[in-house]
Amino acid sequence: MGATAIEKIIRRNTGKTEVKPGDIVTVNVDRVMIHDIFIPFVADKFEEMGFTRLWDADKVVLIYDHLVPASQVDDTRHFRVGDAFAEKYGLTHVHRSDGICHQLMTEAGYVKPGDVVFGTDSHTTTYGCVGAFSSGIGYTEMASILGTGTMWVRVPETIKVVIDGKLPDYVMSKDIILRLIGDLGADGATYRALEFSGSAVEAMSVSSRMTIANMAVEAGAKCALFTPDEKTAEYCQVELTEEMRDIKGDEDAVYCRTITYRAEDFVPVLACPSQVDNIKPVSQLEGTPIDQVFIGSCTNGRLEDLVMAAGILKGKSVAPYVKLIVTPASRKIYLEAAKLGVIDTLIAAGAIVTHPGCGLCCGRTGGILSDGERVVATNNRNFLGRMGTSKVEIFLASPATAAASAIAGRIVAAV
Repeated sequence: MGATAIEKIIRRNTGKTEVKPGDIVTVNVDRVMIHDIFIPFVADKFEEMGFTRLWDADKVVLIYDHLVPASQVDDTRHFRVGDAFAEKYGLTHVHRSDGICHQLMTEAGYVKPGDVVFGTDSHTTTYGCVGAFSSGIGYTEMASILGTGTMWVRVPETIKVVIDGKLPDYVMSKDIILRLIGDLGADGATYRALEFSGSAVEAMSVSSRMTIANMAVEAGAKCALFTPDEKTAEYCQVELTEEMRDIKGDEDAVYCRTITYRAEDFVPVLACPSQVDNIKPVSQLEGTPIDQVFIGSCTNGRLEDLVMAAGILKGKSVAPYVKLIVTPASRKIYLEAAKLGVIDTLIAAGAIVTHPGCGLCCGRTGGILSDGERVVATNNRNFLGRMGTSKVEIFLASPATAAASAIAGRIVAAV
């Protein structure tokens, strides 16, 4: 019997000749990520468990991204605890405001195809874009990994998603994953792997795949996986091996469900307040007035997202009384966008360009909204109170829809 992509990764990691959904296995962890919000809790639990050394300091990455710049007095405590932990246990991979954790983990080369990676953030599923098994965990589990280098997992069932064809103009991978979440429901992939294939998927950039893998968790997925290819190898700066190419489901693999789409059938969509699976076509909401637009986050703060937005905004202006906030996902992306003139174009149109970080997406800094305000945003969650008060309406969209809406001052599709 054939195997799915996730079964192959787990099988190779554990040395088992066969694994099947429901099996409880212990995996050897290739890399972990801890961000600034969780480091105090991880540090306390690690020492409470009685550990005195890390299993491998080189495999631990600490990233300050959610609380930078600090917006509350207690935020600085997280930095102090993190720095003390890093010094005490010999961490060498510490990023202080270099960008958003999920962007940095692949961009900086910490994650490679076939790796098993865990992070203290639910959107750790992002690294499936390069064919890694990555998933979010809590601080107790992370403390245990830091001491042992291992983690137990239940082998998940797999939902196969096949997308063939060519996407229409101004339809982006964000529209695909929002549509899929709408079709599955917020719990439709709970503790399952999502495995993506098809000609439209093969044509996607690694950045576009990142967007989809990032939001897989919004349907409850344990992980999301894309088969590594030449683009993956170039991005990860590795040689593409047959073992990497084989991170895909066999023809006779067993899936709990298969979903097939024609790329040409996708249209721009929005996740409407206040659930990520409340999906509607942009055409049904056109004309809805807005107060703010946000383009950024670990979901859509990459160079191709900023380029798309700049192309739509070039020579135009943000509507009066509308704030457009743009947050590149990393310093590297910020610099690349600046060299290409993308930042100049955004600023000339009236955008506020901020330092890379998680601030607005996680409701910390850089554009928090108030009662009665409405925002079109490219991040991954629109829950009540996510980006301000509980009376803020958050519509999730692609960078193309967000940029077009910023110009119009109301919800519209890019044309």
